[in-house]
Amino acid sequence: MVKITTWNINSVRLRMPIVERYLEEHAPDVLCLQEIKCQEHQFPYEAFAALGYKHTAVHGQKGYHGVATVSRVPMNEFSRHDWQDNGEARHVGVEFPSLDGLVLENVYIPAGGDVPDREKNMRFGQKLDFLERMTRWAEKIDRPTLLVGDFNIAPLECDVYDHKALLKVVSHTPLEVETLNLLQGAHEWVDLGRKHIPAPERNYSWWSYRTYWQGKDRGRRLDHMWASPDLAAQSRAHSIAEHTRDWEKPSDHVPLMTEFDL
Repeated sequence: MVKITTWNINSVRLRMPIVERYLEEHAPDVLCLQEIKCQEHQFPYEAFAALGYKHTAVHGQKGYHGVATVSRVPMNEFSRHDWQDNGEARHVGVEFPSLDGLVLENVYIPAGGDVPDREKNMRFGQKLDFLERMTRWAEKIDRPTLLVGDFNIAPLECDVYDHKALLKVVSHTPLEVETLNLLQGAHEWVDLGRKHIPAPERNYSWWSYRTYWQGKDRGRRLDHMWASPDLAAQSRAHSIAEHTRDWEKPSDHVPLMTEFDL
């Protein structure tokens, strides 16, 4: 059994204590992080190695964005795509020779700003274009692939605390959902979160820092794990470590973990 986790950590150096706690308690074989907010030479390699995660693929930049995959299983960096088309560090792909050549793509899709109109908000247009470039890429995939990360879109009505209230809020607009659905269809991706926790069951992964997360429970399912159909058939369990949102100095996102019979 192989356990793979994805987590938008919102600064890996600031939150290394809770990362260590999570790894010690849940022991995934592979951890994919988004929004590491550091350059590659600043990444805490030694802290991960001390916990047994000696294999790393880090795509960082100064102060913003950035993704990293760390593993106890040998892996090779496979790809870095600039779907943002501006040099931002938002993707890294790795492959695992000992796991039947599994490819693991770790992505941080842009949030898209506050106004859901590309004419008034350049960042919203960049988000849609990012997804369109990913869709063209996904059409050509010919290997068992796992796509994970912070997608910054909650696609289903039950993926947000109030569907009607958020229809005009970036992350849940019909246009974003339609664009994400095109990406999903391009490779017939299986949404593992909803394979194992079927709609309309509650399945949030993000709560704003602006509201008391547990009391009002204004969550959204922004983080996802998608698998090629054959790989999805090998998934055995999926969990959300919601309790980490209550840890000291938490990320606003919580980890997702899928177990595979590999």
